[in-house]
Amino acid sequence: MPKQTLAVLSDTFTIHSLPDDAAIPPQVFKAPVYFIGKTHDELSLVVPNTIEVQSEDSDSGWRALEVLGPLNLSMVGIMAQIGNVLAQAKVSIFVLSTFETDFFLVKQQHLQTAADALRQDGYKVNI
Repeated sequence: MPKQTLAVLSDTFTIHSLPDDAAIPPQVFKAPVYFIGKTHDELSLVVPNTIEVQSEDSDSGWRALEVLGPLNLSMVGIMAQIGNVLAQAKVSIFVLSTFETDFFLVKQQHLQTAADALRQDGYKVNI
């Protein structure tokens, strides 16, 4: 089976942590791409750096590599395989999934290292 193709999104992202009972700021919904995650302990938002969010804590400078899909939900091991390649390259990741695909966020300064490692392992990476 051929390996997936990944595309780097043009935006740079910030990961925000808010209290679990915080309201989602309305400007989030104006972003072309955003992610929302909520647990009993926190509300996490991943938004382009251009979207202003007041948060308890944040980490900026993330780039997103999208696994081009759509991927079938029954496919096994895609995140593990890509994650392993990036771990071996010593690249930290923040992973997000949708119904149709997965996104691997890496710090901007490690984007080229991540792309090179993935290419060496047989993936196609469109930057």
